[in-house]
Amino acid sequence: MYGLFRPRVLGAWKVPAAGPLIFAVNHSHNVDGPMVMGVAPRPTHFLIKKEAFVGPLDPFLTGIGQVKVDRTTTDRTAITRALDVLAAGGVLGIFPEGTRGEGDFAALRAGLAYFALRGGAPVVPVAVLGSAERSGRLISALPPLRARVDVVFGDAFDAGDGSGRRTRKALDEATERIQKQLTTHLENARRLTGRRVTLE
Repeated sequence: MYGLFRPRVLGAWKVPAAGPLIFAVNHSHNVDGPMVMGVAPRPTHFLIKKEAFVGPLDPFLTGIGQVKVDRTTTDRTAITRALDVLAAGGVLGIFPEGTRGEGDFAALRAGLAYFALRGGAPVVPVAVLGSAERSGRLISALPPLRARVDVVFGDAFDAGDGSGRRTRKALDEATERIQKQLTTHLENARRLTGRRVTLE
């Protein structure tokens, strides 16, 4: 990532140095996940759609510990692998919007809340800004070479209410709590960097 682009990383010192953790990352461009993996202060295991595991990328992504997810069903293998990452004290990377879009955390799925409550892991909001502002001339699917991309890490927070409940109501409440925290972080990151989130 540092060779291709010019990442500016802010707030990395806020990331807890040990223990299970979830990075909740906004998603407006395909490069957002690799960017966070490349600049994060801890190794990160992202939940990645199975369609990305093609050709030589399959053994590479599997080899660096990324988690393949079948989004058309309840993928119990992926769920187990993700919970194993947290149980081992690792960092799980999630795009809580479920798919690439505006990158504004406007529509969250319940998966993030599930992993946070079940895995007992604090959530760190991560804003990736600038990746979708312009397309590259050589490879239109990527930002321009040497483009500035900002990655802003926020303060870790607990998604649960401290009761330990994992009911549907607890998941819904945790999702609402997470959305407020992520939206606030994104607004702060935009102010801090002078950026807007734009779809490519």
